[in-house]
Amino acid sequence: MSQFFQVHPVNPQPRLIKQAAQIIHGGGIVAVPTDSCYALVCHLDDKGAVERLRRIRGIDEKHHLTLLCRDLSELGVYARVDNRQFRLLKAATPGPFTFILEATKCVPRRLSHPSRKTIGLRVPEDAIMHALLEELQQPLLGTTLIMPDEDEPLNDADIICERLGKQLELIIDGGACSMEPTTVIDLTGDDAELVRQGRGDASMFGL
Repeated sequence: MSQFFQVHPVNPQPRLIKQAAQIIHGGGIVAVPTDSCYALVCHLDDKGAVERLRRIRGIDEKHHLTLLCRDLSELGVYARVDNRQFRLLKAATPGPFTFILEATKCVPRRLSHPSRKTIGLRVPEDAIMHALLEELQQPLLGTTLIMPDEDEPLNDADIICERLGKQLELIIDGGACSMEPTTVIDLTGDDAELVRQGRGDASMFGL
């Protein structure tokens, strides 16, 4: 069964954040609240955890997983960003957006899109997620917690525990999240392209 941590949404307890990071380092998959909805996250370099995360979500390798980064400088390590893209990213981060960008060689090939060599990245604005990323000192690999064949994300930790308690190592209860996932913007072309409308306001990209 999963461990279940009740973490303060504004002032996360350092002891619990440290324990959560240890679980992730040990190959665990964690359900964690974000500034959009709950996400499933695991260690970037743990192939077994990544494969298990995909099985839980019912998605294949063509589905973009997202790198959750502390800030734009960390995002720039994993994605190629030109001046135009940087200005757009700076205006929208941190926040409830996921950006599709060209992956750098720092991204394991198995994590980028198999044909396009792109990766989804985001800088979340959430105290719990930010504390976890600071503790880990590297990005997390994540995906919106939407179950196979369902349209709405799970946003209540107790329900997540009921449904996924045997498949996850940890569920972090930081209170109910938004029911809206991130807005996904593809920045790989000459113009920004709206892939999915979510909580983020796409009008700032002229969309």
